[in-house]
Amino acid sequence: MQLAAPQLDAHLAKGLRALYTVYGDEPLQAQEAADAIRAAARQAGYTERSVFTVQGAHFDWSSVLAAGGEMSLFGDRQVVEVRIPSGKPGKEGSTALQQLAEAAAHNDGVLTLVLLPKLDFAAQKSAWFAALDAHGVTLRLDPVERKALPQWIAQRLTRQNQRVKAGDEGVRTLQFFADRVEGNLLAAHQEVQKLALLYPPGELSQEQVEAAVLNVARYDAFKLADAVLSGRLDRVQRMLDGLQAEGEAAVLVHWALADDIRLLARVRKALDAGQPLPMVLREQRVWGAKEKHLERVMPHLSGTQTRQWLQDAHTVDGIVKGLRFAGWPDEPWQALHRLAVQVAQACALR
Repeated sequence: MQLAAPQLDAHLAKGLRALYTVYGDEPLQAQEAADAIRAAARQAGYTERSVFTVQGAHFDWSSVLAAGGEMSLFGDRQVVEVRIPSGKPGKEGSTALQQLAEAAAHNDGVLTLVLLPKLDFAAQKSAWFAALDAHGVTLRLDPVERKALPQWIAQRLTRQNQRVKAGDEGVRTLQFFADRVEGNLLAAHQEVQKLALLYPPGELSQEQVEAAVLNVARYDAFKLADAVLSGRLDRVQRMLDGLQAEGEAAVLVHWALADDIRLLARVRKALDAGQPLPMVLREQRVWGAKEKHLERVMPHLSGTQTRQWLQDAHTVDGIVKGLRFAGWPDEPWQALHRLAVQVAQACALR
């Protein structure tokens, strides 16, 4: 049984299952989900807790199996928590997790909680993960993307009896807040909590939020394409400035940007050959937000544009590696700005 993070509280209110698997790379979400399950377990009478952290190839799984298959010595209900930081239990661990999942359904005195990082496709299709999902509840922790961040902030403010002003000012306030904390959910949570310490319950003005919230944003080079393809020039420049300030390698940022330019060129070439856009996107394995962006902009981009961007990306590749080209900035980050902005401007016009 699979759940999304927002569904957990409603699920726990209906009663506990014997097995929970939580996986995802966002520390705040993982901590809050695990805390919610532990709290529900305490209310249900699970008074003992055993924690096992799987590290190294020679981890002793027999102790985990013994804890998951037996009642407490004193007859108390207990939580058995298995943490696998690598997300790879190994051959012995795979067998043990399948046994643990099957045993969970037959021991009412034990609640098993398995904590995992973000899992790749192969891990999600493994026998051990399938067993955990089949015999218990699997909670996938998806990251809070930039588009959803203002609503997430508003919900957190509501929890502490605070809110932004209604109307355009409130929208601007939440957008400002999101810009300051993007990519750093734990810090975003702390900034929300700070507002509760600084100001009383009730309505927050834009000035109060701007004065209190620090710039703790963390940017991902591979999400730069979302800003470029959406035509958000302000966000493109903010992300590039942030990546540079964080010490990100210019060559990695260029690689991520050039990879999307190559995608645009391939899609445009296929369209010019007469293939329909939905078929091309499926063949190029494009889905989600990027699919929506390409559906919007591709009909309006020409082959001449995308070929020129490919040439420009080749030029910037040389600049980030120390070469110089007439008509282009010598500084790598300035060249990256120019390349990203010219693509974003074309997408913004559509």
